[in-house]
Amino acid sequence: MPAGPGPRAVLFDMDGTLVDSEPYWMRAEREIVAEHGATWTHEDALGAVGQALTTTGAMLRDAGVPLEPDVIVAWLVARVNEQLRERVPWRPGVLELLGDLRAAGVPCAIVTMSYRSQAEVVAGGAPEGTFTHLVTGDEVTHGKPHPEPYLVAAGLLGVRPEDCVAIEDSGPGITSALASGARTLGVPAEVPVPARPGLSRAASLKQVDLEVLGRIAAGEVIDLLGD
Repeated sequence: MPAGPGPRAVLFDMDGTLVDSEPYWMRAEREIVAEHGATWTHEDALGAVGQALTTTGAMLRDAGVPLEPDVIVAWLVARVNEQLRERVPWRPGVLELLGDLRAAGVPCAIVTMSYRSQAEVVAGGAPEGTFTHLVTGDEVTHGKPHPEPYLVAAGLLGVRPEDCVAIEDSGPGITSALASGARTLGVPAEVPVPARPGLSRAASLKQVDLEVLGRIAAGEVIDLLGD
């Protein structure tokens, strides 16, 4: 565990934060909708960003896909996994930041509403040992925006949530992280990240280094978004 100033751990959302996989999800959603002659707008897809997959499955069923939500989710997961195995689309600045955190001895975890099969593909695309734990949507009782996923991650790492920095891109994820007590950094991807009390923001992880994370971990609210 790192000594001195800085986060005791960094908790990364996955889709839209570590990897630019939201287009993979949106493609899969469009494909299943087209297969069944349903209607799914771009606004519908944006509304699903960051939600628990069971919520997305129910949204697609309500939009006209004549399958149960768990069947829809299984299809989406398999289709996105196919795309991830072809290429893990890392977000700008991610691999550099992960390398710096590993060199500094700061443990990292993935906290995602995607399922373990997908988180394992992404984690497997990073240098070995980068992620100490994976907390996934199929292994928690309450998904984001509930704080449970981040509370579970902090518990697995043996640290207090308030000693962690959580990095998120979506409204439900930011709500989850803030509610857990974690210091939270919002970095937009597919949807804007409005200012909130206690929320730090950056336009890209290329703006974020150990010094910035240390300041956020110490309780400073930093806004690098410039909107």
